[in-house]
Amino acid sequence: MNPYMLPHFGEIDPAALEEYYGAVVEFNGREIDLDLNFDNKSIDVARLEKVKQFLDNLASYDLKNKQYIDQDFANEEDCDTIVTYVEHHLGEMEEEELAALIDFGNASVDPERQFINALHLVRVGFYPDSQDTFVVFDYSIGRELTDYLVVINTNENGELDHISMES
Repeated sequence: MNPYMLPHFGEIDPAALEEYYGAVVEFNGREIDLDLNFDNKSIDVARLEKVKQFLDNLASYDLKNKQYIDQDFANEEDCDTIVTYVEHHLGEMEEEELAALIDFGNASVDPERQFINALHLVRVGFYPDSQDTFVVFDYSIGRELTDYLVVINTNENGELDHISMES
């Protein structure tokens, strides 16, 4: 089988996969980690094409994920991951630490919304041979500020599977 050229990862042999491939790319003015993970030694090229589609449209998936975050925050009764993430950090962090993220003098945008707006993509993990989660997107307010992440798991079509808070 011919090698498959995957953006950021280079040539990948679908018939002789390694367990892990990694890359660092610039996205929206920040460096993010990309990783490609396999349980099997081979894969159908069509699955790699799906990965390529995500890589080529990362900005669109990022916007979609931010909508998922906003929906989770607005729906406290069924989904409380984002509320928990925000409340934890606003309760634990000093105002001086938060000053880089939140303008406490801004009466038009509440601190919670400013905090959510500060979430940014830090990692995208691909699991193309998984039956469940195809892509995992990790969001943070800053790795230097917290070890906690908002993690969005999606299927191969970018549809939300679930959101969690992890460290």
